[in-house]
Parts: sequence; structure tokens; C-alpha cells
Amino acid sequence: MNKPFNVDEIQKIVIKVGTRLLTYKSGKLNLGIIEKLAMEIADLKNQGKDVVLVSSGAVGAGIGRLGLKKKPVSIQERQAVAAIGQGLLIQHYEKFFSEYGHTVAQLLLTREDIENRERYLNSRNTLLHIFKYGAIPIVNENDTISTEEIEFGDNDRLSALAATLIDADLLIILTNIDGLYTGNPQIDPDATCIRFIQEITPEIKQYAGTTEEILAKGGMVTKLEAAEIAMTAGINMVIANGREKNIIRKILEGEALCTLFSSNNTHLRSRKRWIAFTQKLKGAIHVDKGAEKALTGDNKSLLPIGITEIEGNFTRGEVVRINGIGGEEVARGLVNYNAEELRKIMGCKSKDIEGILGYAGSEEVVHRDNLILR
Repeated sequence: MNKPFNVDEIQKIVIKVGTRLLTYKSGKLNLGIIEKLAMEIADLKNQGKDVVLVSSGAVGAGIGRLGLKKKPVSIQERQAVAAIGQGLLIQHYEKFFSEYGHTVAQLLLTREDIENRERYLNSRNTLLHIFKYGAIPIVNENDTISTEEIEFGDNDRLSALAATLIDADLLIILTNIDGLYTGNPQIDPDATCIRFIQEITPEIKQYAGTTEEILAKGGMVTKLEAAEIAMTAGINMVIANGREKNIIRKILEGEALCTLFSSNNTHLRSRKRWIAFTQKLKGAIHVDKGAEKALTGDNKSLLPIGITEIEGNFTRGEVVRINGIGGEEVARGLVNYNAEELRKIMGCKSKDIEGILGYAGSEEVVHRDNLILR
């Protein structure tokens, strides 16, 4: 990989380390990897950079401490095992980072902390103030209280959301493989590592396999999903092998064998990042050719006259998908009307809204300040 960026311009870095890297197959923690990681991140801090560490391993550490033979299946079992393992995990991070002269802070998040606008801003402010005090935030999903409805599902996505939360310059996902390969390198001798990706195409997605490891949630599929989030937000992302010596330094110097996902987008404003990546889609709005051009080509708001169909039963202020004439998503945004109201005013001019609904609402169905192009 040729040197892809100016190291001096990279100030905020999010580093994600997964269960496969942090634990042995037995489930017990790999203390050598944790110490190595602490040393490399401490070196970044010594350079004056701000680093967020998104760390898996709580459930794996709990499995090892309890001597379990497999990963718990039920949410209640997983919550209990995570509660046992989380303290053990942070204890080791505290020990190793303190040996290099640095303080750590633990931040546990659930999906609700990101979806709720106030809690999103609180999480962002907490991270920025941890930087202010010179400490290293260690972020993990709060497995001890999360449920199927509110969990992130994997820490790859969480790391991408954390990167958008602090407007990071670089996201590094460390795993047990060098990057995205064209096949499984363990069984395919012709598989090669893709070094540079500017667009995640269907062909790229086909290269991602699935994982059957008992300790890990994610796989290459979730890493590509994280890359899509990061690239859309204007953040470069790297997948690399965390077992390689000095891997973080090698990434920054362009010397690592890894996959770089290079974003051509500019950084999104905080509010648009929140809309784009943290909100669940509640429905869909289909638009005609003129509205699609106004949105994608002219940076206009969505007006009712260009709407042809409504899907779902969303309410005012929720996020919906906006589909173009081909049926593919072209944008998403916060709606100013609920689905029932939109079914009444779609295809009409904005000046006719009051006469149809009986009250004067917004002229725009989705204002351009609350709209994200896909």
C-alpha cells in the first residue's frame, strides 16, 4: 500500500479490535495482543493524536473466566457472561495502558444512546471531553443490558458509528486477516488481498464470507457495512491484521499489507451523520423523475408534488427512504408529515397543503438540511 494520507493531518483515530484477536479459541484473553495494542495506541497518544478504542472481548473474557465450552445463546446468559467479562477486560486495559503512562475511560453504549438525538450529543460530548483530559476512551456495546431490539449486533458497525460520532479522520479495524481477499486464503491459493477500494460494489460484497467461529459475532460482511458507513461520512477505513508487529504504525506510513477503503466524500455535518447512520428506516417515499433530479442534481428539498407512492406507517420526525424512479434508494431524511398525511397531499402543490389537511404545514416534505443523498 502506497502512503495513502498525510500522517500529520490525521488527528482523530478510531481503532476497533475484535473478539477473534483478543481471545484464544478457549475464550480466555490473549494478554500479549492486549499489551501490544496498548503500546501502539500509547505511541499515537504520545504523538498528540486522539484515539478511541472500540473493543470486543467482554463475552469472550467471561466465557474464559467461567470455563464455558461455547458462547451463550440467550440474551440473559450473554448479559450475565458479559457483566463478568467486562470488568476483567477493562482491568487488563487499565493495567497495560498505565504502564505506558496513559489513563483509560470506559464508555458502554446501546443503540438507544445513538438513536436518541439528545443521548447521541451527550455521547459525543463525553468522548470529546475525555480527549480534553488526555485519556483514551474504550468503547464497547453494553452487552449487559442490550436486547435484540436495541443491540448494534457487532462492534464493526459500532466502531463506524463511533468514528462518525467524533468526526474521525481514520477508522482502523484490526482482525486476524490482512484485509478483504478475493477468496478464502486458507483454502484458495489464488486468493489475493484487495489493497484499495473506492466503491463497495456488488462484486466487492460477494468477496465477503461468513464466520462460524463461536466467539465472534461479525465477519467480513459486517466490516463492509462499517466501511459503507465510514466512506459515506467522509472517513477512510482500513482492515488489517492486528497480529502483525507495529501494524498501526505501518498503516499510517503506508507500509502495511491491508485493505484501504478510500472515501471521496467530504465530512458530513453532525446532524446529517446522525440522520444517515443512527436512525432506523420507518418507511419509504417514491418520487418521480423530476423530484429525483431536484434531490440528487440540484440539492433541493423534497416537495409533495414529486411524490408518487408511500410505504409504511411512519410518523412526523422519523427517517424514511426516498426511492427514485428505478426503485433504488437515492436519499433518506426526516419527514415533516406522517404517512397518512402524505398519502393525502402527495402529487399536490405545496400551496394546496392547507386546503387539503385543514392546517398550514411545512412546504417541504423533507427539507434539504434533513436529507442525505445515498
